[in-house]
Amino acid sequence: MRRSGVLLSVLAAALVVACGPGQVVVTAEIEMPDPQGEGAVTRALSGMEVQLLPYDRDQIFDSLEAAHPDPEPEIPDSLMEARDQVAEAQREWRQFETRWNTLRDTLQKISQAMEELSRGEARYVALFREFQDLEGELQTVERQMERAFQRFDSMQQGIIQQSEEIRMAREAWADEAFADAFEVIDAKIQAAGMEPVVDTTDAGGTVTVQAPPGQWWVHARHELPYSELYWNEPIEVSRDAPTEISLTRANAEERPNL
Repeated sequence: MRRSGVLLSVLAAALVVACGPGQVVVTAEIEMPDPQGEGAVTRALSGMEVQLLPYDRDQIFDSLEAAHPDPEPEIPDSLMEARDQVAEAQREWRQFETRWNTLRDTLQKISQAMEELSRGEARYVALFREFQDLEGELQTVERQMERAFQRFDSMQQGIIQQSEEIRMAREAWADEAFADAFEVIDAKIQAAGMEPVVDTTDAGGTVTVQAPPGQWWVHARHELPYSELYWNEPIEVSRDAPTEISLTRANAEERPNL
């Protein structure tokens, strides 16, 4: 009885492995400008929704777009160029703001250190001179920061109306062109015999889900100040080993965000 019981347990475990779902590990991270200076830093995309779809959503929407009699309203090149200029103005303002914050924090630390010293001490005199130099720089950077913000704000206000008009026109077009999208998606799900799997990345930008073996598409979106990163990556899920995929700028489609 013991042998047959052990054998049945082994067979049951093997059956579970053979018939169970596969594992999918998704990691999402992108390079961003370093807020502390030049260069870039890698940032995990935490809290991002990731969808595992049993259909190719791009194929669905491309087909619906091709079948629509009118093309999608285009974003004028002049607007895209103006948005790029606004983004550059914002980066310049942020750089001055970062420098201003650094100087302010440094002055606070110097001031605290001076409070513990006598005015006659050489260390106090050196800190006092450093404080004066940095205070002058702080005032200069503050003026630069204010001018940079005024420039950024003025440029941004100048494109708001045009951006809103284009956005509304594109949304109205999408409502018509993709009116049957949900019906088509439901049919695709029924044909695949598999339901979508949805989860959210953790603090490290990773999410692990389980899904039946077969063809799937990993879909996700991440909004940036002036654009959106869009992913729709095909994968093959297997029971043999976890399927791993990374979502980065390299395999994302960057779309304008109006």
